Amino acid sequence: MKRFVYGLVLVLTFVAVGIAAAPPLTFTFSDPKANKTAAETDTYGNNDAGAIAGDYVDGSGVEHGMILAGTKLTTVDVKGCTNTPATTGSVAFFSINKTGTAAGWCLSTTTGLDVAFTWAKGKTTMVKFPKSNGTQINGINDNGDIAGAYLDSANVQHGFVRVGGKFSTVDVKGSTAANVWGINASGIATVEATNSMNVIDGYLYNTKTKKLTKKNVTGATQSIIHSINNKGDIVYTYDTSDGKRHGGLFHGGKFFAVDDPKATGTNGTRADGVNDTLVIVGRYSPSDGSSHGFKAVTK
Repeated sequence: MKRFVYGLVLVLTFVAVGIAAAPPLTFTFSDPKANKTAAETDTYGNNDAGAIAGDYVDGSGVEHGMILAGTKLTTVDVKGCTNTPATTGSVAFFSINKTGTAAGWCLSTTTGLDVAFTWAKGKTTMVKFPKSNGTQINGINDNGDIAGAYLDSANVQHGFVRVGGKFSTVDVKGSTAANVWGINASGIATVEATNSMNVIDGYLYNTKTKKLTKKNVTGATQSIIHSINNKGDIVYTYDTSDGKRHGGLFHGGKFFAVDDPKATGTNGTRADGVNDTLVIVGRYSPSDGSSHGFKAVTK
């Protein structure tokens, strides 16, 4: 599919992240649960106050948006969104900032398109990239800037950021299906894009200079870059040549593997969110292939 760049001058440089570059950090893993009856809890983003954004499936098989602060659960259902877990695009939050504003997306029950929203203090605000055929929000920073992806009128996927209320398209030259996952308070965003070999590469995007910097995990067969915190720490999901999937953390110029010890399934560990105190959230799969949320605290 043909790619379009809307007014951005993208400069590519390369930075590699080594898998075994440093002595291991110590991670203590736990399984957050939305409540006692939840059949599944998915954890995607977290803030410094300890609130976790994600979704959960209740005992009746219905999926809900979730804000989990310790044991306090806030359930969020968005009007016009499907809540069936088997349907791609069920209600979920993917990030939450210091003010408690969460961002996510779902599949519309009326149009069948992805619809994006932010939520704060019980109020849902719908967000749409102008003239798009569907919008997803993955990241929100402490300034309220957002990051995500949209489909244009030809149903071609592009990444985007909205900084200071202004939308900008983010594409990677020579790649397709760009998707911006996270954005920090300094305006540095994380971008995923599929290259000509049909492999996902990771990039950092400076929203001020419009500069893209390639940042893959060295030795990985695929690097899916996810959240970036305000200190520049980044979490990844990456694949290795043995077919296994892992979580990873880039911190202080070094790379650390983040593998939940209970991850024995084919999907392994997926690291999705990281806050400024290096608390990481994500998902793991045991041998039965099910999905479970995790929280990893570093020491």
